[in-house]
Amino acid sequence: MANKDYYEILGVSKTASEDELKKAYRKLAKKYHPDANPDNKKEAEAKFKEVNEAYEVLSNPEKRKMYDQFGTADPSQGFGGAGGPFGGRNGYYSYSSSGGFDGFGDFGDLGDIFSSFFGGGFGGRSSKNNNGPRQGADLRYNLDITFEESFLGTQKEINLTRYETCSTCHGEGAKPGTKKQTCTVCHGTGQIKQTQTTIFGQMQTVRPCTNCNGTGEVIPEPCPECRGKGRVRKQVKVTVKIPAGIDENQTIVLRGEGEPGEKGGPKGDLYITIHVKRHSIFTRKGQDVLCEVPITFTQATLGADLQIPMVDGSKETYRIPDGTQPGTKFTIRGKGFKNINNGSQGNFVFTVLVQVPKKLTKEQRDLMMELAKTMNEQPPVKKKGFFGI
Repeated sequence: MANKDYYEILGVSKTASEDELKKAYRKLAKKYHPDANPDNKKEAEAKFKEVNEAYEVLSNPEKRKMYDQFGTADPSQGFGGAGGPFGGRNGYYSYSSSGGFDGFGDFGDLGDIFSSFFGGGFGGRSSKNNNGPRQGADLRYNLDITFEESFLGTQKEINLTRYETCSTCHGEGAKPGTKKQTCTVCHGTGQIKQTQTTIFGQMQTVRPCTNCNGTGEVIPEPCPECRGKGRVRKQVKVTVKIPAGIDENQTIVLRGEGEPGEKGGPKGDLYITIHVKRHSIFTRKGQDVLCEVPITFTQATLGADLQIPMVDGSKETYRIPDGTQPGTKFTIRGKGFKNINNGSQGNFVFTVLVQVPKKLTKEQRDLMMELAKTMNEQPPVKKKGFFGI
């Protein structure tokens, strides 16, 4: 690179200003990024390295002065020897967890390009994102309801402990009448840059400012209510509307009912998971309600009009035919659970259980025996077993 013209690579004049350099650099970095040139990735990668190396030198006043005077930013000609300005980790970029690029020089501008062009950079946050608005954390809550409430729908009021924006300082963190101040250590950037001289040249690293914890601001007089946090923990009441037909482990999302955001960011969300208590009579299968209905031997034999209890507390009259056998299932259509998505409704399915009397009076026994004679009943025939016994 020492024999190449950095100004020519960026397409600018030798008198180009800092803004002109940055504008040219952004345009070329987008154009030659390997991910943007899948059909010509190898050549694009080489050009991408050239563009970044040129900008790294020309954007640094000291290196630019040295380059203009000697034709190189390093008298030893060793600049970029470790695989280019990105230190050779993967050939063309490396992004640190602290939010800056590892390698030679300050590549904060490149992080902005990646964020705007490729949707968020390479696994880290730029300083703008760290100091910008952030959405509050989401919360989760488990809510128990009855079987009837899941069938009919209901409205619940829950008690929730969460952070709320401090009413004294309105989330600013500073004592009323005072203001936050720009951090004098990082000058409001939230980051500290350190430069070290190595055999490959100067290496610059970026870490969060410990004086302001990376916020870029300090609070000389914290709010006495929230102690500078801008929020306090409180117990609040939240109203939850539960739709008819909701099932076990389904979740209701209340937007904006989570933790407050930071630096003007939106609130998080509240996720409420529903748990339905067991019922002594009814069970659920999909959208259908299931239950067992006991009937007498006489009702099963002669048929009868049964009063079937519904989940909503009403009763449905249902005629079972004579000769109904134990375990027979009957369906009442449209009396099951609603589908919370399309409003369709399941069925009510009941199974009859024939109850055989355990004790009879002498009169009842005599009548049963007379009935048995008229029906010409015989004792059941014992069938042979599997082995003929």
